[in-house]
Amino acid sequence: MKAVRFHEHGGLEVLRYEDAPEPKIQANEVLVKVRACALNHLDLWLRNGVASWKLPMPHILGSDISGEVVEVGSLVTRVKPGERVLLCPGISCGRCEACFKGLDSACRDYTIFGVMVDGGYAEYVKSPEPNAFPIPGDLSFDEAAAVPLVFITAWHMLMTRAQLKPGEDVLVVGAGSGVGSAAIQVARLMQARVIAVAGTDAKLEKARTLGADFGINHQKQSIFEEVKRITGKRGVDVVVEHVGAAVWEACFDSLATYGRLVTCGTTSGEDVQLNLRLLYGRQRTLLGSFMGGKAELTEALKFIGQRKLNAVIDSTFPLRQAAAAQKKMEDRDFFGKIILHP
Repeated sequence: MKAVRFHEHGGLEVLRYEDAPEPKIQANEVLVKVRACALNHLDLWLRNGVASWKLPMPHILGSDISGEVVEVGSLVTRVKPGERVLLCPGISCGRCEACFKGLDSACRDYTIFGVMVDGGYAEYVKSPEPNAFPIPGDLSFDEAAAVPLVFITAWHMLMTRAQLKPGEDVLVVGAGSGVGSAAIQVARLMQARVIAVAGTDAKLEKARTLGADFGINHQKQSIFEEVKRITGKRGVDVVVEHVGAAVWEACFDSLATYGRLVTCGTTSGEDVQLNLRLLYGRQRTLLGSFMGGKAELTEALKFIGQRKLNAVIDSTFPLRQAAAAQKKMEDRDFFGKIILHP
């Protein structure tokens, strides 16, 4: 099969469009012909190298995958050849205490497609049977690939970790990202008031079409001052954040008393300062969030199938142009998901 692989860490130049062995499935796995694979910032970090992850080389990236089942293992009973599926990105053992509780991402053996196993930058990918979900409703393959990682992450952040309640005020940082565009929609689904933050007015306009009530252009405006103005100096109940150091102080200061800040990433840096007096004095809560579980994806897919939550697609590229697609993501020249077509 054709795949985009890298044999060593580095810049865009390490990505090679080349022949690779077709995956061989085990008895409990399915083989999927990839129709679409969406990019994530995770792809860039892995290509550059993450110290704590020693990737098998050569390596195939890609965590957000949709396609058609072409082969099933002898123990597979729920999935059949010919079915249109999307793959839940997180792979867990299914046998430990965390998995029994539905806390997939707390499994000690947890990994993600494109991390310690090959992902969707290829014509074929193999998957454990439980990770193959029927594509809901009339979603296209592109829409299905744009759904899993960002909606499972946003759902876990807002619903599971932050325990969002109807009518609360939510600040979504990085509104143009996949997670940001999903978080805006999940918050609106819960009848929250949404304040979106992005770096261009064009991105803010798109955020409003997804349901954001207000927009803050962080290139021109102070996040903290605008939140204070919009909320009448009260602050927001929930901050959804995955940027890290560049916005941390503004996000923390924007919290109301009893506010919750939930973070899932550090694209601008991981070292931040924390004013403990304002943490305990204002009785605020800081929450880490990492991916989510199959049960949460199941909940999100109900609304996605009804198109009450929608995939947001920026652009598509043929697989052989994966480097160009990653360059677009590096340049932050996108809103929503960038899709590869094998």
